[in-house]
Parts: sequence; C-alpha cells; structure tokens
Amino acid sequence: MGYSDALLAGILFLVAVVFSMLGQGGGTLYTPVQVLFGIDFHVAATTSLFLIMVASLSSTLVFRKAKKVDWSLAIVLETVTTLGGFIGGLVSGGFSAQTLTWVFSGIVAFSAIFMIHDFKHSPESVPTNQRWFDWHRRFDGRHYTVNLLLALPVSFVAGLSSGLIGVGGGILKVPLMVLLLGIPMDIAVGSSALMVGLTASGGFAGHLAAGHWDWKTSLLLGVAVFIGGQIGARKALSLDKKKMKKLFGWFLLLIALVMVIKNSPHPQIDLLSPCGWNIPYICRAFQ
Repeated sequence: MGYSDALLAGILFLVAVVFSMLGQGGGTLYTPVQVLFGIDFHVAATTSLFLIMVASLSSTLVFRKAKKVDWSLAIVLETVTTLGGFIGGLVSGGFSAQTLTWVFSGIVAFSAIFMIHDFKHSPESVPTNQRWFDWHRRFDGRHYTVNLLLALPVSFVAGLSSGLIGVGGGILKVPLMVLLLGIPMDIAVGSSALMVGLTASGGFAGHLAAGHWDWKTSLLLGVAVFIGGQIGARKALSLDKKKMKKLFGWFLLLIALVMVIKNSPHPQIDLLSPCGWNIPYICRAFQ
C-alpha cells in the first residue's frame, strides 16, 4: 500500500467517525475525497456506496444495542428507497460527471441548511382523526405518526438521488424524517444508520451492473471505514447533537462551494487537486 493509499484510508476513517455520529453513511465526502485523489467520478461513486454499506453495518450494530433503530419503519421505507437507489445507480452512466457534480452540490447544500438552521417541529404530536395512510408508531417510549402517502414517494426520490451520486441518502433521510415525517431526532439518526446501508446496496448493485467497481480499493478502504463507524456510533450516544449539527452544517456548505467551483467552466484554481494549490510536497504525494 502506497503513501497516497494510506492517506486516503486515514481521511476516510475520520469521515466515517464523524458521519456515523449523525446516522449518515459518509457519501457526502467519500465521493469528493476520492475525486481529489484522481479517481474517476463514476468509480468513486461506486466505491463510496460500498463504503457506506460497510459504515452502515458498523454503526447499526451500536445503535441496535442502544435501541435507537426503528426496524419496522426502516424496512418499510427502504422497500422503495432501495428500488430508487438501484435505478439511480443503473442509469448514472447516462449522465456526465459535471451534471452529477451539480446535483451532488445541491443535495449537500440542502443538508447543510437543515443542520445549521434550528427548525421547529413537534415529533410527538399525533393527529386525532384516523386516516388510512397514517402509521402510528410506538417505539422507545415515544409515539409518532408517519404519513405513508408522503413518506413512500419521498423515500423513492431520496434513493434515486443517492444512487445517482454515490451517497447513502442519510443527508436527505434524516432531514426528511425529522421535518416532514415528525420522527424524533435520535430515532431518525439510529434508523438512518441502518437505512443508508440498504439504500447504498441498491445503488451499488446498479453501478456494479454498469461495471464501475474497483474492488481492490473498496476492500482496502472498507477496513478503515468499519473501524471509524464503530467509534463514531459509540460517540453519538453521548453527543451534543445541536452543536455538532451546526458545525458540521457549515462544513458541508464549504464542501458544496468547493464542488461548485470545481465544476465551473473555467476555475481559477483546481480546489480539489493538491497540485492546484501549488504546494510541491503535497502535489508529489498524489503523483
């Protein structure tokens, strides 16, 4: 394993730690970090989905033990999300890397706004009228209601987007579960940890069918991500999520900005290339 491979594994280990704290797979950074190291976007997206599956397995083991995973909710929503992920991964080859990067930047910016802004919601409220599409959930001492007419289409779109750009969907699912579906934050995070892996498996299957996978790189990075997922999920159980969300939200906005500049027609500096910063020692490490 070369120096650049070790550096890449170390960076993705840290990414797995941070993202697992918030019930997300890490695809928001797995893909652009690989692109920074010179990996083709489509291959990077496929490897990212594999790593999300690994991180999801790792963190779910911890959240399951803490009883923060609503299994029934996760499985029902994932029936359509995984289908969307598979379709997204299968058709991703029909879109240019530039188009996918714009989509990627928009989704990251959306997630950042959710994390920075203190949205008001009432997760414990239950409608008095009984509607056939309202699913009343009692879990971990809480009672919340999921509108299936809203939840299922939204989950499909989240899966489709995640399959296209190589993310597990956590950056969409956690905001949507909390804001639109009224699910308590800690349960949304724990359930999302499981769901992102299932969604990623659909997208990964689509990319695999399209021939985008570099299995050697995936297995090498998978070890680092699994360990990072364990550490991050354990820290999440005692984490001050309000402060963490805001700091992480500003960081995501920075990532979105970098991707937009990278995707502009005539960037002044290649921000995703160490050589673009004219730092010789770092530049040579990537060559």
